[in-house]
Amino acid sequence: MTSSQSHLIFDTMIGGTKPVTVVDNGHKCPFCCREKLEGVIAEDGPILLIANKYPVLQDTVQTVLIETDDCAAELSLYSKEHLHRVIRFGTEKWLDMIASGEFESVLFFKNHGPSSGGSIRHPHMQIVGLRHLDYTVNIPPASLEGIVISRDGGVELAVADKPLVGFTELNLKLADLGQLDRFADYLQICAHYFLHHFNRHCNSYNIFFYYIGGQITAKVMPRFVTSPIYIGYAIPQLSTRIPDVAADLKRIYGL
Repeated sequence: MTSSQSHLIFDTMIGGTKPVTVVDNGHKCPFCCREKLEGVIAEDGPILLIANKYPVLQDTVQTVLIETDDCAAELSLYSKEHLHRVIRFGTEKWLDMIASGEFESVLFFKNHGPSSGGSIRHPHMQIVGLRHLDYTVNIPPASLEGIVISRDGGVELAVADKPLVGFTELNLKLADLGQLDRFADYLQICAHYFLHHFNRHCNSYNIFFYYIGGQITAKVMPRFVTSPIYIGYAIPQLSTRIPDVAADLKRIYGL
């Protein structure tokens, strides 16, 4: 399959019809009305994978992973049992889409909070098959490396010293799928750190999963208004607090 696209086409007409519940504006949460959900692809108890009702990206297959039936829940506070169940389910469905050979590449990501780029508050992730675009060519390998904070079995946690966007990004590498639960534990630590210890104004984060060269990596980043230097010039910036972030994570979470 040969890549022929460098940009995705966003259908603004469909986008304008999407419900918005990431802030309290009176809209009813569509993921809470489970009996009315259409296009269910797979389920595991309270976890559902459904076809995206608002497929705003052309030449893609968009799915939504609804993580729980509790609209007020949040990944950083899940029980270990539910956390592991969600990450196992999502990773399996993501890898299945990659293995299908139907797509040039497959995105797997999570938005949380009003600055994350998401529109729905209810905990969810998205798995998106790109028919004609390979996202991996846009990811410099160095942006997935960094100063190692912890290694535990088949999982490595590092703070990026050459971030993709900046200012602070945490990278997780999974060497062995048998260590997926531990990988999920680290994802939860990263999300919890950004929401509760990083900056008192931080209420949003993203998790991005990558499958490049047979390696599964995840990037967790806090979200604020994006720097104009990055927006206009694509120049990432590195925080002077990187050593403090590494020290804080070790101290707070015993890494």
